Amino acid sequence: MIEVFSTPPTDRYFEDYTPGATYVLGTFTMTEEDIVAFASAYDPQAMHTDRRVAAQGPFGSVIASGWHTVALTMRLLVDAFLPFDGLAAPGVDELRWSRPVRPGDTLTVRATVQAMRRSRSKPDRGLIHTLVEVIDRNGEVAMTMKPMNLIRVRHPEV
Repeated sequence: MIEVFSTPPTDRYFEDYTPGATYVLGTFTMTEEDIVAFASAYDPQAMHTDRRVAAQGPFGSVIASGWHTVALTMRLLVDAFLPFDGLAAPGVDELRWSRPVRPGDTLTVRATVQAMRRSRSKPDRGLIHTLVEVIDRNGEVAMTMKPMNLIRVRHPEV
């Protein structure tokens, strides 16, 4: 079941997340121009930057850098999932690029809260483990990652 937050990001705390809840965070579309520009700056492999070379490669065309997909996914996480005044994250587990992202692909990002726990050492925060899935227009999973986020609690125990 898809959930909707009852609180805006500016007033969102640990208690506003529900284990097992899935949230649709939004969509983005990859253009060939954006794919080539991002890869030229940050991941200059020919499969991402050179149309001629990419056409002869295993994917048959330019594909997006996985890091480009991560960056656009992160934007949606910040805009629609994380609190406005978030804390630093301890990391991301199991980042996977399972399908190529092609020019013209519109991708949907969804986040499922897998586990939550209050911090024992820092009562002002909790840790949320989330499965983030990036879904292509055919309903196929193109990317997954499992970020861990520290989230402030509304009423820390003293």
